[in-house]
Amino acid sequence: MSEIFIQTFFLYFIVIDPLGNTPLFLSITQHMETKQKIKVAFSATIIATIILLFFALLGSSLLSYLHISYPAFTIGGGIILLIIAIEMLFDKRQQRKGEDIDLNSDNVSVFPLATPIIAGPAAITSVIVSVSDIGTNFTNQTVGMFSLVIVLSLTFIIFFIASKFSNLINKKIIGVISRVVAIILVGLSVQYILDGIKTFLA
Repeated sequence: MSEIFIQTFFLYFIVIDPLGNTPLFLSITQHMETKQKIKVAFSATIIATIILLFFALLGSSLLSYLHISYPAFTIGGGIILLIIAIEMLFDKRQQRKGEDIDLNSDNVSVFPLATPIIAGPAAITSVIVSVSDIGTNFTNQTVGMFSLVIVLSLTFIIFFIASKFSNLINKKIIGVISRVVAIILVGLSVQYILDGIKTFLA
């Protein structure tokens, strides 16, 4: 049982990557107050938890029924990340500062934070594969899902700490970080698309 927890915990921690996603979170929420950032972080992790638990419970059956493959997930996720990267690179969010803050926060919680950044194609696919590998034992399945919830809880905690300390960072520095991260995201998103195409053609 402990072996299953350790294996699934590290798998989910790697694919969800809360540490790696923190700069993205700070970049996307850079124009928000600390309370708004925390609210967005909480909403995003709750929504991501619901999405991943849904796929843990019904993912295999749903994807099989809809004939959706891993390449489709990867290519779709890559396209979405590419759009996000371009938005961040040209600071399109800055142009929408006049929009309603609460509505904007809700939208950011769902897209792009909850999905595809936290609950992305790799995380969804990993959850489905992991659940299939564990088998039908109820206790083992519960342990696997518990490790998933723990990782997502850690994601919120990391985002929470980052929200508190982001005020110590100059906004210009955050802007520079945002553009650097955007450039990296462009490469990552293109790599997702290429990997999906490669897997599809293999």
